[in-house]
Amino acid sequence: MSKPVILCVDDEKVILDSLKIQLKKEFQNTYLYEAAESADEALEIIEELQEDEITILVIVSDWLMPGMKGDEFLIEVHKRFPKIVKIMLTGQADETAVEQAKKYANLHSCLHKPWNSEDLINNIKSGLSHV
Repeated sequence: MSKPVILCVDDEKVILDSLKIQLKKEFQNTYLYEAAESADEALEIIEELQEDEITILVIVSDWLMPGMKGDEFLIEVHKRFPKIVKIMLTGQADETAVEQAKKYANLHSCLHKPWNSEDLINNIKSGLSHV
């Protein structure tokens, strides 16, 4: 049986690399870490993982991305996979988008860039405690 996944979604590769480093440092080999550079790519990864019966526990998503915005992406994910813990990481989400994500995607938390690694880890742990 495969390990559960934490999926990070951001259109900036340097952000994805930074997130993976922080997550691996904290959780080591407890989880698999997947990354997507767009909401569309993330949806494809989610489909592939579902087909392979691999559980996604947490999604950490940027808000401002080309194509689909983070709140729309998380709402779409929530419709199909309501148990996934959803965290938005953003430098510029407007309050309406954050409220939409809280209301329609059961957003666990919203962190602002540049984020504090400890806050990120604590938010993930807090989200996982509800799974």
